[in-house]
Amino acid sequence: MSSVSGYKKQQGIALVLVLWVALLMTVIAGSFALSARTESVQSRILFNQVQAEFLAEAGLNRAVFELRNPDPETRWIADGRPYEFTMNEAKISVQITDESGKIDLNLANEELLVGLFASVGVEFDEALALSDKIQDWRDPDEEVRLAGAEDADYFAAGYAHGAKDAPFDTVPELLQVMGIDYALYRKIEPAITVYSGRGNLNLAFAPKEALMALDGINAQMAEDYVNQRHEIFDMGAELPILLEGQSGSLRSGSTTFSIIAKATLPNEQWAELDATIRLGGNVRGRPFQIIRWRDNKNK
Repeated sequence: MSSVSGYKKQQGIALVLVLWVALLMTVIAGSFALSARTESVQSRILFNQVQAEFLAEAGLNRAVFELRNPDPETRWIADGRPYEFTMNEAKISVQITDESGKIDLNLANEELLVGLFASVGVEFDEALALSDKIQDWRDPDEEVRLAGAEDADYFAAGYAHGAKDAPFDTVPELLQVMGIDYALYRKIEPAITVYSGRGNLNLAFAPKEALMALDGINAQMAEDYVNQRHEIFDMGAELPILLEGQSGSLRSGSTTFSIIAKATLPNEQWAELDATIRLGGNVRGRPFQIIRWRDNKNK
């Protein structure tokens, strides 16, 4: 009897071991399946992201193509209006702004700079001081304007650098000017450039934020003007009058443009790029040159 009991006991232990092994194999197989599924999902997300990025770049190239369109009645107008089209079932939105419509940090006079800061709520005295500091930053001399700042002022305030005493090379360089913090910079960024090459605004392409820097133009007037301008589709047409006879021409733009292109896939995954380009071929045979590039994407 004892041998039979022992045999049954061994069978029971063996059965428990088999069940445990089966359970362990099930867990391992499930882990592999979950890992494989996770990798598949991640691969699909990565593939979609790359696809969206390439489609956004296609939007930029389409914008360049339309800007070179010789027909003024169908050429895309670079005044910030949105253009939309589809490609590979993705929705692509493109906005183009001629840089001549923005305030050039290197050439804008005091009145325009003060108006720029005043338009975002900066008090007049402080706006005047910021204008002086910008002019001291870009001019070649060491003479300090009334509320400006040169090297000694920067070092005394704890900056590791002095005034540049040379033109701005990029828009973000403005953050190095005394008194310009990131919050203020973000408010005025849509209105400023270093690429227009002119001291005034081309009203035909100026964004709302730049128009508000003009004396006597408030937010509502600027928005109304932009909306009226967006109703014009022929570059040969006359523009509306802004104030006191001020107007502009859609034919008098530059060759430098800021382009925002966003591609959204059917699953709502998207990618966006914000670039500044200059028309004109380069050594690689491209019809334009990229002089600034910034991209964004959902993750």
